[in-house]
Amino acid sequence: MRDRMSSASAREVSETLSLQHNETSIAIATELLRTLSERGWTCATAESCTGGLIGATMTAIPGSSGAYRGGVVAYANAAKVQLLGVPPAFLDAHGAVSAAVARAMALGVRDRLDADVAVAVTGIAGPGGGGPGKPVGLVWLSCATAERSRVARHVFPGDRAAVRRAATDAALAMALATVGDTVIR
Repeated sequence: MRDRMSSASAREVSETLSLQHNETSIAIATELLRTLSERGWTCATAESCTGGLIGATMTAIPGSSGAYRGGVVAYANAAKVQLLGVPPAFLDAHGAVSAAVARAMALGVRDRLDADVAVAVTGIAGPGGGGPGKPVGLVWLSCATAERSRVARHVFPGDRAAVRRAATDAALAMALATVGDTVIR
């Protein structure tokens, strides 16, 4: 039984790693980094359910250090509070998977890493963890600049790896759209 579990776990890890850098993610991240570099802007990430996939995608591109400041993987609520400055009251009132927490994560990482643009993701990748009003696949994204922040709610289908990949793509696309229509002073 242990051998079967180990081989199943190894297969899942292998599948997750192979999904880490798909063509869509790389294309969006490449365009995001190009646009940031042209404008002389920087970007930072705050990730929960994606566990660093956004940052890994950004840093898979040569030259990314010119625009990508870094990221914080804040999976536990305590990390969201300590590392990103998410107010505990937001977690108590709305839960970790919420618009308020996603926005606070984006604003917190933007401030802490002194970036022009920040993107944040919090969600329920599954297979467990969902419940009434917060199904498996629910992801909140936020992107913040000095002038504004925006949030978006998504419910992505599929298994854990598919939800994480879709959230990564959506976060990169949101950051690119924000950079494309924002003038940062």
